[in-house]
Amino acid sequence: MNGAQAVLESLRKEGVRVVFGYPGGAVLDLYDAIYQEKFPHILVRHEQGAAHAADGYARATGEVGVAIATSGPGGTNLVTGIATAYMDSVPLVCITGQVGNPYIGKDSFQEADICGITTPITKHNYLVKSAKDLPQVLKEAFVIARTGRPGPVTVDIAKDVFTQELDYAYPAGVHLKGYSEDFTGDAAMVEAAAEAIASAKRPLLILGGGVTLSDTAGDVREILDATGIPATTTLMGIGCVPKARENFLGMAGMHGTYAANMAIQECDLLIAVGMRFDDRVTSRVEGFAPRAKIVHFEVDPVEIDKNIVADCRVLGDLRWSLPLLKEKLRAHGDLRARFSPWSRCTVEMNNEQPLSYKKQEGLIMPQQLIEMVNELAADDAIIVTDVGQHQMWAAQYCDVKEPRRFLTSGGLGTMGYGLPAAIGAKVARPGQQVILFTGDGSIMMNCQEIATAAANDVAVKIIVVHNRVLGMVTQWQRMFYGKRYSQTLLPGSTDLVKLAEAMGVKACRIKDPARLRDDLGAALTSEGPMLIDVIVPGNVDVLPMVPGGKSLDEMVLESE
Repeated sequence: MNGAQAVLESLRKEGVRVVFGYPGGAVLDLYDAIYQEKFPHILVRHEQGAAHAADGYARATGEVGVAIATSGPGGTNLVTGIATAYMDSVPLVCITGQVGNPYIGKDSFQEADICGITTPITKHNYLVKSAKDLPQVLKEAFVIARTGRPGPVTVDIAKDVFTQELDYAYPAGVHLKGYSEDFTGDAAMVEAAAEAIASAKRPLLILGGGVTLSDTAGDVREILDATGIPATTTLMGIGCVPKARENFLGMAGMHGTYAANMAIQECDLLIAVGMRFDDRVTSRVEGFAPRAKIVHFEVDPVEIDKNIVADCRVLGDLRWSLPLLKEKLRAHGDLRARFSPWSRCTVEMNNEQPLSYKKQEGLIMPQQLIEMVNELAADDAIIVTDVGQHQMWAAQYCDVKEPRRFLTSGGLGTMGYGLPAAIGAKVARPGQQVILFTGDGSIMMNCQEIATAAANDVAVKIIVVHNRVLGMVTQWQRMFYGKRYSQTLLPGSTDLVKLAEAMGVKACRIKDPARLRDDLGAALTSEGPMLIDVIVPGNVDVLPMVPGGKSLDEMVLESE
């Protein structure tokens, strides 16, 4: 077979069900093979959309997402999506075309060094100059993308490689020098963690995205049941523990709940599981968890002691360490009784300062909108967000009961992520409701993908939290810059209903709070994709908020 056929056959061997991409000169032969072999493909309207859609697909399923782009600007347009996936440890394989072998390094038309460009934002990347290397390279790419701490891999393929012939044989496995697929750690460190937990009086679990990525939420819940330890999550850990679960305190960090942040500050043992102590969680490092010893469960040695120095380091895959921790904790008897006074204390914190908001007469409040979606959405709905105020309100008020049902750009904070990611999630999970929360700022970043949803009848429900400002930036300007709203007001902004309809998607506008339930219910249960433009006030702050440079117990709880 030729190189183009070899690429598609390798994708089949890896169980890839669909790819997202955009054709161009350097990948014409690959797209000809896609056409002839009827390989499932979603044509996006911008390559950044392909990367984000593959990302949404991967987050919703746990499978490796695949994006395809041509050389030069095609590859560089993937970069934001690759960086987004890298920061949140999402497994992607991005296949890019490169100019032909004779033209590489000569500043040829649509040539860009995509390997050099993506080196800092991928787990690994390849430049393939010979078709005979394709099976080995693609096998390695998928192994690297999905094992250990997942992440994106770029495979750049010279144009003439697609037409070269090879005797195809796909390897059953690979041996990578300096890279092991075995992420088993030291059992003695798990024993030490269990001893630390059994000796504590005020332990707290903080759960990150690693719990979702490793599919170990079930193990976490069994530990919580057995011990009664209070728990909180990072933004990426949302869904690991249901909102209504006993002793769950909500999200921690800059816009975390009062109870979660105060529990971090008051606990004597902080058990961090699959999280990297991002600055949005820790705020001022010197003031973070001042009374606590730190136990850190983590698969990536790079994250150990990077931001917060741990007292007990459990390095290894959570699929190995958490079942072992359950076993070790059982040997310590009934821990629920020991932690019961502390548990009651955290519940009192939650009761003392629950999430709340003030209503404005005749207006739909953004938090009210999220709560209403909670009531109307299917139990297994996948919630996707863009980035900004609406993202934080969704994180605070959405009741996400299972992992892989809250998809958001956490580490990079990529505006424009939401719509293509929601499309990818819906393609991955066609039987589940997929609801996107976006803003009138974020939606314009990749609004062209509305046409992708229309062309492929991808039935995402796009809820625009429309406040006519760049919300999170204006909040900072309101709080810290003397209300000098420099370039953040969006007066007379685009008619999003007309925009959606022009691209073939049904749309409606909701601005009357009395009509919210009925109109929203009708829109969410409509057939096909739908854009719902919900008008909300532009002067609402996301609270609580920990200002930059402050400790977690220095939260702003009310607006001026």
